[in-house]
Amino acid sequence: MEFAHVPVMWREVIENLRIRPDGIYADGTLGGGGHASLVAERLSDRGRLIGVDQDADAIQAAGARLAPYGDRVTIVRANYEELPDILAECGAPQVDGILLDLGVSSYQLDNPERGFSYHTDAPLDMRMNQDDPLSAAVILNTWDREELIRILRDYGEEKCAVRIADGILRRREEKPLETTGELADIVYAAIPAKMRRKGGNPCKRTFQAVRIACNRELEVLENSVERLAGCLAPGGRLCIITFHSLEDRIVKNAFRKLENPCICPPEFPVCVCGRVSMGRAVTRKAILPSEEELAENHRAASAKLRVFERAAE
Repeated sequence: MEFAHVPVMWREVIENLRIRPDGIYADGTLGGGGHASLVAERLSDRGRLIGVDQDADAIQAAGARLAPYGDRVTIVRANYEELPDILAECGAPQVDGILLDLGVSSYQLDNPERGFSYHTDAPLDMRMNQDDPLSAAVILNTWDREELIRILRDYGEEKCAVRIADGILRRREEKPLETTGELADIVYAAIPAKMRRKGGNPCKRTFQAVRIACNRELEVLENSVERLAGCLAPGGRLCIITFHSLEDRIVKNAFRKLENPCICPPEFPVCVCGRVSMGRAVTRKAILPSEEELAENHRAASAKLRVFERAAE
């Protein structure tokens, strides 16, 4: 399959990155290079884009797409949690803008071999980094009951977490789970018919939960926002696109803490903790896709963009 990637909210991203032709920018979730190509084409020969992705297929596709921009673009295969170290190694410890698009790409969803989708029967994989030893199959076949319940509740916000976890345990007593179809069957059997008729495909929450656990998505995000903000030059911007409430909550709270890090009790007349604001959230509410984009790309429906601006010196 071709690594096709329709860049979500690209107009809003470009507007908020405020690209300077001679600036330095980083894309921590390169994907097929959709957003990155729009940044690179706005750079002069003095500008630079550093792109990172953990998916080998994405690196190959993005490399081909960004090849016309030559030395303006540097591509590294890694998780975006490593971006601060990568920027330092590239001689760009401070950049003018950073983008994270936390969505699963259309290629990953639509390629059955990757095991992200509940619409086709495929091997239980769900790894964004194909070299990572922790796959969906490992989680479902080896994690204990309490851990399975935890990820289904916390990452999938699944009300039937206990029933689904018990179904997984019963199935794996007979034989190891191997395919997405087997997991989908367990979910359907565990969720009462009345609940299955509401809110779309009942597998969505379970597959989301397992994928998040497999790729440590929330852990990586929680550990990265402050460090990435610290990589911004004065006036630089961090743009993060999220696709579900768990991610958006982490980003919103992290931006709030970066803007107001003071931990002094409210009754103190002045701040004595010494913590200084790193900058400001550009908008109080998340930026949402336009009606035009929603009509053209249904996968943008749950996208939210939040932007943080580093304080000027």
